[in-house]
Amino acid sequence: MCSMTTNWKLTSFRLTVLIVFGLWVLFSGRFDPFHLTAGFICSIIVGLMSGDLMFTASPTRDILLLWMRLAGFLPWLFYQVFRANVHVLYLAFHPRLAQRIDPHIIEFDSRLTSDYARTTFANCITLTPGTITVSVSAVGRFRVHCIDAQSAAALPGDMEARIAKVFGE
Repeated sequence: MCSMTTNWKLTSFRLTVLIVFGLWVLFSGRFDPFHLTAGFICSIIVGLMSGDLMFTASPTRDILLLWMRLAGFLPWLFYQVFRANVHVLYLAFHPRLAQRIDPHIIEFDSRLTSDYARTTFANCITLTPGTITVSVSAVGRFRVHCIDAQSAAALPGDMEARIAKVFGE
């Protein structure tokens, strides 16, 4: 059993390094040997420090399904971020800006139960322009600052349902 745990820790370290380095290469735009080496070394450090955070259990079909469902969720999320950007742009350039915005904080209880699902939900809310997650309680009560009523009306809504599906809740 100890060998299986050790193997999984090594696998999770390797996967973390691979994912972090891949994202670094994708977003850095630097492909010379110095920067690639520096990015790889930093990815190793991140893998050593947090490899067990990204992959918490032994590899199973469920974890692979989770990653596949997450990959299917991301295009939808990017589209929602794009739509929210267009909405905030509309608000910013509207001649009656002062009448259009109505900043306020809403509270709602989430049906999500796992810490990973709640954290993902909170980060997706904050990533979407016009909304910022202010706090999440231990029982799943969210406080979210919204720029206007239209942004508030979408919460918790479809995003919560899709994240629940990703995490199998």
